[in-house]
Order: sequence, then structure tokens, then C-alpha cells
Amino acid sequence: MGRKALQIKGYKPEQIKALFNNDDKYKTGLRLYAVYQVSIGQSSRKLEDLYNTSFKQILNWVHRFEESGIEGLKDKEGRGRKPRLTEDQEQTVSELLDIHSPIEYGYNTENWTGPLLIDWINKHFGIEFKKAQIYNIVGKLNYTFQRAKGFYPETDKEQQEKFKEDLKKNL
Repeated sequence: MGRKALQIKGYKPEQIKALFNNDDKYKTGLRLYAVYQVSIGQSSRKLEDLYNTSFKQILNWVHRFEESGIEGLKDKEGRGRKPRLTEDQEQTVSELLDIHSPIEYGYNTENWTGPLLIDWINKHFGIEFKKAQIYNIVGKLNYTFQRAKGFYPETDKEQQEKFKEDLKKNL
């Protein structure tokens, strides 16, 4: 019988990956090690699974290293699409979610939802977002959408308990 595989407790794989994606030194070191493995004869196609990237990306690292050394393995500034909300606007949205209720802005609910945020941002900043993107923005601000559990003040607790007991008996 084989040994039980070693498992990591307290961290999910995504969290570990985020650690070296967020630190430039780790990211550069990882890329440098991939270049080293290519230099000793490893195929970039064999390395793509190990580094969880395409063989083409590994080839790009090798070429950038040959041209610029270690500096070629670092991410360049200003890459990627610029955010549509400025940092001040993101801060305003964050404060909105922390402090204010949708009722204060004329909405007929107590909880912020994706469509409400889309509408509020459109009215206040003139920026239109799709539903999927608003959830990305909310995640970037370290919030998650939670479903509210319904509370109905007119319910009769005794009738609910009696219904549950009757249901258990009939099952």
C-alpha cells in the first residue's frame, strides 16, 4: 500500500499561486528557473505543464533573457488595459458599499446588487459596466456578494415548527 500524498493545510492552490504572482522577485525567479531548465536541454513543451503556462510564453522568457538579462524577465510597467474607474472612484464605491444603503439613493432595497451598482456608477460617473465586470470590480475591492436570507415578520413560528414536525412524520 502506498503512502498518503502530502497535503497543504491552510492554503488553497490559488492562494499560493497568487503569492508568487504578486511578488515580482518570486515571479522573476520562477521565470529565471524556467530559462535555466531550457538552457540545460529541457523542452519548453515539457515545461509548460510544470510552469502552468504555454510553451510559447517560456520561449518568450528565454528570448527576453537573451536580449536583456534578468531585466527582461520582469514585467514591464503599463501593460494591460487601463481601469475605467480611477482610484478615487473605486474608493468612493468602496465607501458606498461600506456605509450607505441603496435606499439613500432612491432604490427600493436594503442590499447592493450588481445591477444596482451598475446603475449607481452610470449615474454618478457616467461609466457603463456589464454585469460580469461589476462583480470583478467588487472582488478587487475585497467584497463578495452575499444572498440575504429572507425575513418575514408576519410568519408564525409555532405553525412553522408544527409544519416541520408533520413533514418529518410523513417522510
